[in-house]
Amino acid sequence: MQTKTRTFTDKFWLVLKGLAMGAANKVPGVSGGVVAFVAGFYEEFIGSLQKFNGKALKLLLNGRFKSFWAYINGKFLGLLILGMLISYFSVSLLLDFALQKQPLLVWSAFFGMIIGSIYYIGKDFKDWNRQIVLCTILGVIAGISISLLEPAQENDHLIFVFFCGIIGVSGMTLPGLSGSFILILLGNYVLLLVDSVNALYTTLLDIITFDFSFVDDSEQVRLLKVLLVFAAGSLTGLVTLSHFLGYLLKNFKNNTNAVILGFIAGSLGVVWPWKREIYKMVDGKVLLDMNGNPILDNYNRFFPAEITLENILALFFIIIGVFLVVALGKYGDKTRAHG
Repeated sequence: MQTKTRTFTDKFWLVLKGLAMGAANKVPGVSGGVVAFVAGFYEEFIGSLQKFNGKALKLLLNGRFKSFWAYINGKFLGLLILGMLISYFSVSLLLDFALQKQPLLVWSAFFGMIIGSIYYIGKDFKDWNRQIVLCTILGVIAGISISLLEPAQENDHLIFVFFCGIIGVSGMTLPGLSGSFILILLGNYVLLLVDSVNALYTTLLDIITFDFSFVDDSEQVRLLKVLLVFAAGSLTGLVTLSHFLGYLLKNFKNNTNAVILGFIAGSLGVVWPWKREIYKMVDGKVLLDMNGNPILDNYNRFFPAEITLENILALFFIIIGVFLVVALGKYGDKTRAHG
């Protein structure tokens, strides 16, 4: 993989793409990998992650930092990660707020985006032979099966948190498999993507104001440890999964893309806009986790029975979601054509 020469505009767009990936990874049912796939930088992303190998480690240990940075396509990864970090402290917070205030419209937009992704990926399959159809069906079955699993309870054991990092990062590397939704199933979504991130944000503010009293706050320190271990697991998952996916894309590209298409189609049920959250109940009371948050059991999905302004707006947001992804896909095609 050759390192590309990038203009300032290219770098700016890479940051925006990272921001979009970070926001998508935060929303249960949506995969940041879909953003990478549709925007046209998925293979470069996976190829760059594959460069974290023995040769990279040797360059690093020998102090050849410039060579190491060039070898791993550091400018590309650095700009994407910068966008993701910005997202976690800006766009993702806005998404959390929007999901609380207007969940139907937010889910509608993401539902439309996934439909657009299915169209965009599916249009590249010219020859729907038996093998491609079978791989797509297997992907759909896997996606639906995952969406029907029941969430577990929160677990802050550090070994389990590390495992959550490995599994949760799948949304970045495997389009259609939502890392956030996997974390809900594992019971640790609130712990890892809400409480721990908020603890980091608070800690950074404390450090900026030279307030180091947080070291005596056992709860804040616990959350920071959890976040650190989760980050280590995520990094491990990124590197290991990228090598596996890189091998599949190199040797079984069409079959791999067919499974990805199936995954994305199977995830439609997770982001179906018209749904109500069902929480676990004990003796008629909502069961709470150790942080006082209600424990999600499942979703009650339904079809809208009335023509209301809200439902009309929801349909409009679905169309917007489709349009955004198709437009992003065309931009990605242009990027590949000139790259």
